[in-house]
Amino acid sequence: MKNRIGIIGAGIGGLTLAALLQKRGFDVAVFEQASKFARVGAGIQQSANAVKVLRDIGLEDHLRNTAFCPQTWNNREWDTGVMKHELTLGAAYEEKYGAPYFLLHRGDLHAAIASKVDPQSIHLQKKLKHYSNQGDQVHLSFEDGTTEVVDALIGADGIHSKIREQMLGADQPRFTGRVAYRTTFPASLMNGYTIDDCTKWWGIDRHIVIYYVTPQKDEIYFVTSVPEPEWNNESWSAKGDLGELRRAFSGFHEQVQRVLAACPDVHKWSLYERDPLPTWCDQRVVLLGDSCHPMVPYMAQGAAMAIEDAAVLTRVLEQEPEIPLAFQQFEALRKERTSKVQLTSHKNQWMSQRTDSDWVYGYDAWAVEA
Repeated sequence: MKNRIGIIGAGIGGLTLAALLQKRGFDVAVFEQASKFARVGAGIQQSANAVKVLRDIGLEDHLRNTAFCPQTWNNREWDTGVMKHELTLGAAYEEKYGAPYFLLHRGDLHAAIASKVDPQSIHLQKKLKHYSNQGDQVHLSFEDGTTEVVDALIGADGIHSKIREQMLGADQPRFTGRVAYRTTFPASLMNGYTIDDCTKWWGIDRHIVIYYVTPQKDEIYFVTSVPEPEWNNESWSAKGDLGELRRAFSGFHEQVQRVLAACPDVHKWSLYERDPLPTWCDQRVVLLGDSCHPMVPYMAQGAAMAIEDAAVLTRVLEQEPEIPLAFQQFEALRKERTSKVQLTSHKNQWMSQRTDSDWVYGYDAWAVEA
């Protein structure tokens, strides 16, 4: 009988792990504090290193049909549109790295991954209060008064992880002094004006990334990074002021102006980060994804790192029956890479000039030595 694995958090990392483990016969229980899954207006990029993992749970064909496959990722000067660096995507990228590059709505990716998890194993409105290692089990208590017992516990509960807090003590992630405006909206609002497949417009102290999120190019997404040190709000669903946003990007290229003029509504959230943690493990408990290596979204690799984590953790759990040893191996295999991606994201220079992307996109979580 395979171990019963508890997962706190039904985000992209937690659900990917659940799907991978269930496919291999593990008994999995996912506990999520939200009452339902919502399609918040956000896009997401899935590079080859993530797609190779999602392929294992049978999502590649689905993504080819529902996601946008860009031909290039352009990096342009904010005002003139002069190309700083162009990353070739499409067939050439797929041939080089062994999987495609997809752009899609984050909610659609989440729903696709969730469809590969046994719905009976996902428990909503379960906010963790406390965990305790007791011998070869982990005991969980929830805010609603219920309890659970598992053989191993994975904290996939994000940057404000309750598990990380209990493991390492309470502290706050660092506010970067920057905020992101983001939204998706119908391309029809552009009145026939078209945009590049995917472009990051590099300003002096701010940027905006714009791309399509459907194969039909009928939905556009953008996300910004703007200095606003006085605005500090942790909500993913807080609304932003369109006038403020448009003023923040006055003088940017016409393509940016057209997108911001057409956009009917926008969300706004603060950008946080943490330094790499001293440890991810506490006996039969381990952290995954943003709970242990949150990062600013300047490489589009946050979700990809959680997806890679899920594959490597699945491999070590299959190979090492001693849970604490498996978790230590997982941390040892993942910490250097995720720390490097955290630091590279922090610098916000990725793709601003000729960039060696092989170390990111060429990584294969199924092939790395374990």
